[in-house]
Amino acid sequence: MAVNQLERIEQYFLGVINERRKTRSATAWRLVLVTLSRLFGAIVQLRLYLYAHRLFRHHTLGCQVVSVGNLTVGGTGKTPIVEIFSRSLQQSGRKVAILSRGYKKKKPPLMIRLRNRFRHGLGKSRPPLVVSDGKRLRLGSALSGDEPYMLAANLPNVAVLVDKDRVKSGKYAIQELGCDTLVLDDGFQHLRLKHWVDIVLVDSTNPFGNGHVLPRGLLREPIRNIKRASFIFITKCHGPQDELKKKLRELNPVAEISECRHCPRYLENVYTGERRPLEFLEGKKVAAVSGIAAPKGFEAELVKYGAQVIHHKCYADHHRYTQKEMLDRINKSIDRGANMIVTTEKDAVRFPRIRRNDLPIYFLRVEIELLSGQEDFDACIRRICFR
Repeated sequence: MAVNQLERIEQYFLGVINERRKTRSATAWRLVLVTLSRLFGAIVQLRLYLYAHRLFRHHTLGCQVVSVGNLTVGGTGKTPIVEIFSRSLQQSGRKVAILSRGYKKKKPPLMIRLRNRFRHGLGKSRPPLVVSDGKRLRLGSALSGDEPYMLAANLPNVAVLVDKDRVKSGKYAIQELGCDTLVLDDGFQHLRLKHWVDIVLVDSTNPFGNGHVLPRGLLREPIRNIKRASFIFITKCHGPQDELKKKLRELNPVAEISECRHCPRYLENVYTGERRPLEFLEGKKVAAVSGIAAPKGFEAELVKYGAQVIHHKCYADHHRYTQKEMLDRINKSIDRGANMIVTTEKDAVRFPRIRRNDLPIYFLRVEIELLSGQEDFDACIRRICFR
């Protein structure tokens, strides 16, 4: 099935879930999804029970394992949190490896997969993909996935590995790269590898979706399961979150809670690396391009810094752009009088190389700023580093 067709199906069902679609067929689908949601929730709870009672086995690797994840699908701003935690641990003296599953990465060409299979033996599993060994980048975004590539590019002293089997990639990080601290990117539901710290992100703008688990809602597991978290980040805060904190405290009386926001820092040209201050947006006519779970927040940030967003093309989350799409975006943006195209950092790593330079294309660099709980965050880092 073509990628664009899959994205259209994904967008249709998001409309069904969010109840933006009011047709009879959409209503019928919602009834079906409610039934499937109850079944999925029961399976999730059964799996947790089996791990809790040791009928399914946790694997321990003899080192610190920190999980960063969430209860919902997409859009909580997880990658900058993984970055700030990994950087803080590395600067505190730990040898850190980030373990990712590389969501929506491309498979290597067939001949390379066959060569690797024979190189490592037909009866042996292949090693994980090493995006970075903590010294240099080894893979591009297409083969590694956009988020692992972003992390590797922004964390030059941290190893980044990609494999669905996080136990295998953890062993490789320890034995081959000498790592002593593993950070599981999107690891809250990954139970095979035993976690020492569970960091859970909650989006203040949409904490738990519509309250339903997949596929009727966006929850990966019931809300009450946040009781497993040892540290909760409330993300995308634009003011005090007293009500949300109160609810989280009822669900989890012991977790430390920090509030944070995603702060734009500068603009960077996707192809030349030239950086511009945020004030550069003031009065500019901007064409926005994004393929993320929550595009409205991205556009709002551009407007906040004085940009006039004359056009915003939204693609499906993790969309991989073609040269034709980018040339079409440039042409349409010029026709509408745009001074520049602005995208997200996550999208920028998925842009193809193009020869056109008649319209500059920038990405918005975003970093985490803690609004509360700095002492708890620092204490968490110390506990991990000096356990």
